[in-house]
Amino acid sequence: MMRTLVLNPPQLFFPQEDSSQQNPELNFKLKELECISLLKKCKSMEDLKQVHGHILKLGLFWNSFCASNLVATCALSDWGSMDYAYSIFRRIEEPVSFDYNTMIRGYVKDHGFREGLSLFEEMIDKDVEPDNFTYPFVLKACAGLSLHEGGMQIHGQILKIGFDNDVFVQNSLINMYGKCGRIGEACAVFEQMGQRSVASWSALIAAHANLGMWWECLELFRDVNKEGCWRAEETILVSVLSGCTNLGALDFGRSTHGYLMRNKEGQNVIVETSLIDMYIKCGCIEKGLYLFKRMSKKNRLSYSVMISGLAMHGLCYEALSVFSDMLEQGLKPDDVVYLGVLSACRQGLLVEEGVQFLDQLRHEHGIQPTIQHYGCILDLLGRAGMFEKAFELIERMQVEPNDVIWRSLLSAAKLHCNIKMGETAARNLMQQGSDNAADYVMLSNMYAEARRWNDVTMVRMMMASKGLTQVGGFSLVEVKRKLHKFVTLDKSHPNSEEIYEMIHQMEWQLKFEGYSPDTSEVPLDVDEADKRQRLRHHSQKLALAFALVHTSSEAPIRVVRNVRMCTDCHKYTKLISMIYKRKIIVRDRNMFHHFTDGNCSCKDHW
Repeated sequence: MMRTLVLNPPQLFFPQEDSSQQNPELNFKLKELECISLLKKCKSMEDLKQVHGHILKLGLFWNSFCASNLVATCALSDWGSMDYAYSIFRRIEEPVSFDYNTMIRGYVKDHGFREGLSLFEEMIDKDVEPDNFTYPFVLKACAGLSLHEGGMQIHGQILKIGFDNDVFVQNSLINMYGKCGRIGEACAVFEQMGQRSVASWSALIAAHANLGMWWECLELFRDVNKEGCWRAEETILVSVLSGCTNLGALDFGRSTHGYLMRNKEGQNVIVETSLIDMYIKCGCIEKGLYLFKRMSKKNRLSYSVMISGLAMHGLCYEALSVFSDMLEQGLKPDDVVYLGVLSACRQGLLVEEGVQFLDQLRHEHGIQPTIQHYGCILDLLGRAGMFEKAFELIERMQVEPNDVIWRSLLSAAKLHCNIKMGETAARNLMQQGSDNAADYVMLSNMYAEARRWNDVTMVRMMMASKGLTQVGGFSLVEVKRKLHKFVTLDKSHPNSEEIYEMIHQMEWQLKFEGYSPDTSEVPLDVDEADKRQRLRHHSQKLALAFALVHTSSEAPIRVVRNVRMCTDCHKYTKLISMIYKRKIIVRDRNMFHHFTDGNCSCKDHW
């Protein structure tokens, strides 16, 4: 049994009792109010334990009002303790729904989802009736554990009891189904709502964002603005900015930034960092850096986003400079920050610096290198053609090499046309049971470049036997706040005719600059004419043609690709930037390419 007695409580914390004037019939209500007032003043567990002792001394613990408030203060305060709250809760003879709700909420707040659900089951078993305050936190616990079946059972209870029209419960259902990846059920709950709040829209947008349904996030945000009834919450705006970031929708991101400036007096660090990330990943590194420098308060995440962003844009030394500033500000880097630093070294082929930072993260900051850190360094060594050093590092690694490691070496082998090294890396990937179609495609393309067509056929047959298919490449370009998607040989666009006419004009201009298609990029055993036909209508070229027709001559062209840019598209885009005097920014799977006057920021290393 717990005993918490208070000896000589501080004079300023509790009013002193004058025994000579003590009234044996002290008003019970005044005692309650005194204890509630003392609970509100608590700032630490030490304070709370003193008040707990005072409540016991006054004989008020068995009064449910005081005991419930004691549990609530302990469970829900940032400085509280769920273990201590639980010990108090267990001494309440007949806890009511308020007590159970408090404990469930406290556990969910601390990510104790299983403990929260266990108390909910106990609540049902003891016939304590849940109310509309119970279900939002129980559903949040189901969401935290991705318990779809459990969430559906609780949904059934909600319908049975009659809370299905409560807006807070409905919002929690949308959130639960969204976190469990059941977007159809989340949308069904939303559609059935008679009354919606801004939190309803926030939950639905977050549900789509959780599944990477970025187009739908932006469309829903448009719908919120059309209704015009609410100001979007910051959680909505963070999801929308993530959508803009992933789709490269700069114009939409800018309008969201404008919305923030009009409707929010000040942004917190999370929103500011999301804005910086959006501008960086939409190709506006200068704007991202400007906002970063203007931040009044920066945290580790802000620095991490800026370092990795500069690395993506090939600004390696600038990224390392921001890392130095972070250390000077006294912020301790974590494994994510160091991943950005090593990425900067990789993009700049800074071998010596990369190896030094790998040692530094381990010895100076006590961080155990992850497979991603090793993968970054091995990619750097591979790009530099230092395959012997790469294998030496693999032997010294403190973790077993996995697909990340061998895939880095396979990519480097393809870059240097080193078939022997590529076969070694591919063999290790296959031994580890790789089902990544890109691994097989990379090996097949290496054989195709060497014109080893029998080996190409063998690899393709292996892919077919495993049921693997290559992810189709596509390019996105934003024109007048609308995103347009293109795939190779695409004729589905409404402006297809003028796009192909523009392709013809571009090729005419390119001939005068000595351009000749790099047919080695077509890994098919077909004649040169067929290879040229496939190359001339790559998705990136179609996106460029459309943008040249439909954007002003001063505006930069921004293209987002889902796969690495091929050598032919890279050479093609460099010349187009020179011929049409346009700045072209292409984001592929690995990095950003800034094309200006026939040059690229990657210096032909990507």
